[in-house]
Amino acid sequence: MDYNKLADLLYPHVDKNINKFFEKYPGRKLLNGAVVSRFAPSPTGYLHIGGLFQCVTHEMLTRKPSSVFYLRLEDTDQKREIENAGSLLYETLLKFGIEPTEGYRGNLEERGMYGPYVQSQRLDIYKVFAKYLVSRGRAYPCFCEKCEDKEEIAAKREQEIEANNTTIDHDPCRKLSYEVVEENIAMGKAFALRLLSKGNPEAVMEVDDLGRGKRKIRENGKDIVLIKNNGVPVYSFAHVVDDTLMGTTMVVRGEDWFQSVASHIELFRAFGFEEIPYLHTPNICKLDDGKKRKLSKRKDPEADSRYFLEQGYPVDAVKEYLLNLINSDFEDWRRANPTKHYREFPFAISKISTSNPMFDMVKLNDVSKDYIARLSAEDVYKQYCQWLKEYDPEYLSLVSKNSDYAFEVFNIERECEKPRKDISCWSMVKDYYNYMFADYKDINIDFATVTSIDNELLYKILHTYVVLFEESLTKDEWFDRLKKMAEKHGYCVNNKEFKANPEAYNGNLASFCNMIRYAFTGKTNTPDLYSICCVLGKEELFNRLDIIKSKLRG
Repeated sequence: MDYNKLADLLYPHVDKNINKFFEKYPGRKLLNGAVVSRFAPSPTGYLHIGGLFQCVTHEMLTRKPSSVFYLRLEDTDQKREIENAGSLLYETLLKFGIEPTEGYRGNLEERGMYGPYVQSQRLDIYKVFAKYLVSRGRAYPCFCEKCEDKEEIAAKREQEIEANNTTIDHDPCRKLSYEVVEENIAMGKAFALRLLSKGNPEAVMEVDDLGRGKRKIRENGKDIVLIKNNGVPVYSFAHVVDDTLMGTTMVVRGEDWFQSVASHIELFRAFGFEEIPYLHTPNICKLDDGKKRKLSKRKDPEADSRYFLEQGYPVDAVKEYLLNLINSDFEDWRRANPTKHYREFPFAISKISTSNPMFDMVKLNDVSKDYIARLSAEDVYKQYCQWLKEYDPEYLSLVSKNSDYAFEVFNIERECEKPRKDISCWSMVKDYYNYMFADYKDINIDFATVTSIDNELLYKILHTYVVLFEESLTKDEWFDRLKKMAEKHGYCVNNKEFKANPEAYNGNLASFCNMIRYAFTGKTNTPDLYSICCVLGKEELFNRLDIIKSKLRG
């Protein structure tokens, strides 16, 4: 068959040559070791945590000078596309501190000279490359979608595949003569474009995977669809064309794509293009009734990366957790380098896990607690206020009305050898520190839950405590006064003696401190009581004592 004639028949209005696009999109001038990678999501919903996992990988791979990380929107599956999903994906990436070097930018103008970066805007480009592939005798039109024997063809294929998975999957339309094709075109029949595969699925080919080294897979033997009968390309075709034109040096994608690598490599070779190496990364999973499965958009709230923003996990903490899943030695590095930024971590492709990691919320909470514990009070204040601005603006006005006071609150047991690690996300702060910001009258306190002594003695103890408390005291001096007060009011300061004869006392020193803590905070578990009282100040302690008095005496 005259393939040039066939190409002109299928694409009569395409008069450009693919070389025009290689002139329009010249090769990138990169420094040694630079990487050009891309994140190419479909606008079918929110940013999946697996997508964020990929983007953290991109972020680490493209740190070297002249490297590029670009965003391309693969919106060819129009049936599943959700309105504004592309903009949402881009905005979510920005909230996680990941800004692509170039490419699609939601409602903003694209950045970069290799656009458009939205595939639905590149259909004219795909037609040129489709015609070129036909002219090389490596693609042909398929009219089966309109054939009357469609069901018969489908049934036959199913039987072949069931009998032998390696059966060459050739479409019957590959044998159509030029005259039959011409007749179908004249009748106005729509056609899909298929790859004319020359692969032998009985043969095994070797693939160089950047992450896993040499891997074996059967050659492609299927005449895969390249262009649907509506003129829109499928992923395989668009990926090869776009990544070639855009100068991608490394295709980073999930392990579930590995089974398609043989067909993609054949397509590169059919075009005569240089193959772009693949890096297949593991998929994030979880246990469900003892079985391992991928995180599901339908079942798992943590599959949606926005969940972590809404809960107030610091974005760098989430990324550090994901780095733990990508490179298993990150945790050891972080332990040895507590003050360094995660981007200084010596990320290595060779250390990317080959097994699908389990998403562990408990571990994420631990990583986030460690991260927040490393922050200064000022950084805590800034990040917390930024979160409140979007998710609780009413409480923001309360926290931000006195920034110096807020710094003091957030600095309690912070800048010390062993800072507290109680907070894993900003949504916890309100409950954890509310007694420091809210009106004390609004705090629900039930003294019967922490003490069995009568109200008069309780008030006397609290009054004495406030009178004797001085902010000028050192912590040791304060504690000495506290012990003397406890002994004076019938509490045992020697725990061994208390255990030997508990009936002889109102309680031990711990219960005495807990009673004071609860009275002024409404909590039985707080940071250092002495520090809390110093930050509140004596005037506020007296104010709270007046309210306590009214509660105790009705």
